[in-house]
Amino acid sequence: MKKRRVRRTYEPLLTADAQAALERAGFTRRNFLKGAGALIVSFSMAGVAEKVVGSAAGAVQQPADPRDLLDSWIAIAEDGRVTAYVGKVELGQGIATAQVQLVAEELYVPISRVTLIYGDTAVAPDQGVTAGSQSHPTNFNPLNPSSPGNRSLLTAAASAREALLKLASERLGVPVEQLTISEGVISVKSDPSKRVSYGELVGGKKFNLPVDPNAKPKDPKEWTIRGTSVPRLEIPAMVTGQFEYVGTVRVPGMVHGRVVRPPVVGATLVSIDNQSEVEQMPGNVKVVRKGNFVGVVADTQWAAQKAAEALKITWKMPDTPLPPFSEFYQWLRSQPLDKFSHTRPVDSGDVDQKLANAAKVIRATYFHPYQMHASMGASVAVADVQGDKATIWCASQNVYAHRDTAARILGIPASNIRVIFRTGTGCYGLNGADTVGFDAAILSQAVGKPVRVQLSRKDEMAWENYGPAYVIEQRAAVDAQGNIIAWDHESWTLNRGGRPNANNPGNVPTGYLVGFPSPTVTPSGTIPNPPQAFPRNGSNHVPSYVTGRGRDGVARYLGTVESQRVIVHTLASPFFTGPLRSPARLQNTFAHESFIDEIAAAVGADPVEFRLRHLNNVPPTEEISGERLKAVIRAAAQAAGWDPRPSPKPGNPRTGVVTGRGIAACLYEGDNGYCAVVAEVEVDQDTGVITPTRFFVGHDCGPITNPDGLRNQIEGGLYQGMSRALVEEVKWDSEKITSVDWITYPVMTFGHKTPEIVSVLIDRRDVEAMGAGETTITVVAAAIANAVFDATGARLRQIPFTPERVKAALAARG
Repeated sequence: MKKRRVRRTYEPLLTADAQAALERAGFTRRNFLKGAGALIVSFSMAGVAEKVVGSAAGAVQQPADPRDLLDSWIAIAEDGRVTAYVGKVELGQGIATAQVQLVAEELYVPISRVTLIYGDTAVAPDQGVTAGSQSHPTNFNPLNPSSPGNRSLLTAAASAREALLKLASERLGVPVEQLTISEGVISVKSDPSKRVSYGELVGGKKFNLPVDPNAKPKDPKEWTIRGTSVPRLEIPAMVTGQFEYVGTVRVPGMVHGRVVRPPVVGATLVSIDNQSEVEQMPGNVKVVRKGNFVGVVADTQWAAQKAAEALKITWKMPDTPLPPFSEFYQWLRSQPLDKFSHTRPVDSGDVDQKLANAAKVIRATYFHPYQMHASMGASVAVADVQGDKATIWCASQNVYAHRDTAARILGIPASNIRVIFRTGTGCYGLNGADTVGFDAAILSQAVGKPVRVQLSRKDEMAWENYGPAYVIEQRAAVDAQGNIIAWDHESWTLNRGGRPNANNPGNVPTGYLVGFPSPTVTPSGTIPNPPQAFPRNGSNHVPSYVTGRGRDGVARYLGTVESQRVIVHTLASPFFTGPLRSPARLQNTFAHESFIDEIAAAVGADPVEFRLRHLNNVPPTEEISGERLKAVIRAAAQAAGWDPRPSPKPGNPRTGVVTGRGIAACLYEGDNGYCAVVAEVEVDQDTGVITPTRFFVGHDCGPITNPDGLRNQIEGGLYQGMSRALVEEVKWDSEKITSVDWITYPVMTFGHKTPEIVSVLIDRRDVEAMGAGETTITVVAAAIANAVFDATGARLRQIPFTPERVKAALAARG
């Protein structure tokens, strides 16, 4: 059967109309993009442009940044099709579909008429990294005229609609206020026979028009497309095998590469002992060395793999062994303070006094391991480096930073490099997607051919930038009425590397191996006192229940606990670290939301009521609002049919299978999405196995564009959170990482029992958009741990909650 080609809404191509407009204006596509970094909107708006910028169309003053040009965001073809260009890429979170809905809504066209192009440095605007749950707030909030650096797709689309209305007003001879739009056709309200389509307004004349920061988005009351569930637009191509993943990119003349990583982080290359022998193997093998980077290129992937395996390399091992895995947390805590950098996000200055005079002091220490992406497929990239020009296809979450880093590594101008995003194997921050792009580029440059590199499972897992480990110690002072009057937080963590960028190519393994240093911790010696400025809770270490009161005395957070101290010690990590879904916030929220549960239990309070008691009354119209966090807590509890009482659950036996429920909540990143989760679990006290059976979620990220897409994000976060809470932990021996496959780094599989999930979505259309990608995963571990305590009376303070640790906690409960 002949395959029917599915139209791809993600293809990084100019529309035919935009291409034609470029040619009529005397530009080749490449030269125009190279020189301007923007696209032409191929409809005639000269008159409008004159009114907007106050000059003739031919002499319109160019904005300093091409992202301020409407042309960089929206193009409308003569047939009325709309093309939108954005910097936020689709990683499986559904943002591409939501952005199509946004453009269709603002321009009054069906979503089938909108094509979205993203993640291509040649055509898409630079919106930085797709991370931190920032795509939604970045592109779904109006551009703030006082902060124009935060470019907005919403404002661009609204600007285009208003410009089209002005054009139609001139064409039809009536004021804009007397016009209406339906499916890309503008007509006169009093006489619908007077009408003009977007296509009829197209003239193909070159002009420039800035995005209008004052353009008014549609009133949410008028939404017909936003607020509705739209299936992911790329799924048809995926299920019919026509979707182009990065692993299926093919380039004429392409050969295959394989990398040979050192056996140990910190090992250096002494010699390649049989290079000439290996280069005689079948497949036109070429061995490539650059600093401590070693790779091979061959005609086929199999030949490259066999050649890589045949290489005999002498490495010089680092002088210092790795810290012992079994004693790692003690080792971390025992390091001299002058080896750490220190921060003190908040400190009211009276914590010691409150602790000394408290009716009761509760303390606990929590432990979180290194964890990894463990992507289902190993990372892949294709690069074609010809002379001083290069094209790289990879799954980087920040194609512009990838381009700039590649320029440093290859030694060619960034303006000569084009990076094209293609969907990879699943990334939640920084897996091998970036480093394999640099691998392919180095090998391609060495052989002068396009090279495809696919990492091995071991290379992917042993050389990822891991989510860092933590030790978190907390103390709370409680008054005679059972209220928290002081919260003391101190943590120890590690850092090395991070996202790639032009200033620090050594942030990821490939850059480090070719000779760029991997940025690590600079010891600061002393703990800063007084604390740093604290305009908001930008620190992931600050508990929700403290006020975050700054030096000016103004409270900027959710809580009522005014006596507070947060100190963070950061040590140089022996392994690469980087962002992994809910970076640092997940580790700290596990500690915070477990600890408040411990305090509630210590004073005999219901965990839900105790949380509500320690949140402020700032109204929901404010971005940082105790009432909004209360609302999601109440929503989750109500959905779960919460039984108000202290934990643990009375009457449960101390053997066999028991059940319990626990809650956890947070405002992600301090200002980016409210979430509460109630977990119900079964605990087999004989085997130590925890089985989550139901999750109930309260969620508030502001206005909701695609309810089904949001539910998908919530459910995905819950499942990954379960896996990280129950089974995931990076391990090592004295020399190397030993978590290098699915046996040595287990993740939850399809064999696990699937819990029921009930999501309560709070759709607030009168507030700004917030993030949703990392909210639920942040609270899962604490919700499970609290449910286990409710079921058994045993407190889990170390992730993952393996059966051995559960049985140890059960044995220690007394």
